[in-house]
Amino acid sequence: MERFQRSHAFPGITASYVLPDGTSHSVAAGWANVENGQPMTSESRMLAASIGKTFVAATMVSLARERAIDLDAPLSTWLGQNSWFQQLPNHRSLTLRQLLSHTSGLPNHVYLPAFTQTVAQRWPEPGNPFTPETLVGFVLDAEALFPAGEHWAYTDTGYILIGLAIEAITGRTYYEEVDDRFLEPLELTATSASNKRWLPGLAAGYVADDNPFGFPAKTTDKNGVMVWNPALEWTGGGLISTSRDLAKWGAALFGGQGVPEKILNTMLQSVPIGDDMPGTYYGLGVAISRSGPLSPVFGHGGWIPGYSSSLRHYAGSGITIAFQVNSDRISHQSLTEIELCLAAVVISGGKETDCLP
Repeated sequence: MERFQRSHAFPGITASYVLPDGTSHSVAAGWANVENGQPMTSESRMLAASIGKTFVAATMVSLARERAIDLDAPLSTWLGQNSWFQQLPNHRSLTLRQLLSHTSGLPNHVYLPAFTQTVAQRWPEPGNPFTPETLVGFVLDAEALFPAGEHWAYTDTGYILIGLAIEAITGRTYYEEVDDRFLEPLELTATSASNKRWLPGLAAGYVADDNPFGFPAKTTDKNGVMVWNPALEWTGGGLISTSRDLAKWGAALFGGQGVPEKILNTMLQSVPIGDDMPGTYYGLGVAISRSGPLSPVFGHGGWIPGYSSSLRHYAGSGITIAFQVNSDRISHQSLTEIELCLAAVVISGGKETDCLP
């Protein structure tokens, strides 16, 4: 980790693995706060970003099994009473499964100019200016990317709708559901909702200067409070965690260490991402690689201003690895290199490999 931190020049990094027998280990390198010299530790918490989609999908699939909900039933069954529903692209044919698998044809509000501009104007405001309905509002009356179910396109907006569906079905908040179903039973004590500015144990994140939202270069102020409200992510991600907890979660979900197999089997029902990424699929909240020497690999990545995260389960060896970096100033290629190298080191039993910097 120290070698990666130096060679890639990011502030800090944590990593954790879980072996098939449940043995785990965590390490950290670099700084949780560069300016005050606070070292990164294995207990340092960071925003997990879209890795949270694995929890959202597992919650929805669990609900579906318990309540005999058809994931292919119209989304209007649960959200059709909302005044804005008929303004959704593809609203007549949207289903829960399409939202979970990113085959809905919905645009991704995160990448729309109107969202970027609005966040840039409003992030300094107190509270959370971006409720779930506000987020959905950015795609209303927009043109669908394609007819629902015909292609694949990643969209956080779909997961916001899943969050709203969970709450409509249960009459409870999403965070109450995920706490009761997974966080508490699996003793993921370092994982919680990232729905406020004060998040105990949060490592400061470092943001690219050219970030489109105009966020400051550092995610926290001198008191460790976030300068913008991470609640704007909600069920697009919505959790703060540690690499240790993320690896434990991956082992539970993908390795059979605490999540029913029927839930996983449903989540692994996948579609190809596209011709430009052969061997890569997406299930229900799960990215799947079926090509390469370590395949199949199940997991998810996460990116949010100031933080980058990875969770991967290597089915052949039964090993789960997670890592987090408190910076978004790192390329996708570099993150992939770290993933592959960590897997090589752990699977080989800690032997030196050619991939180390």
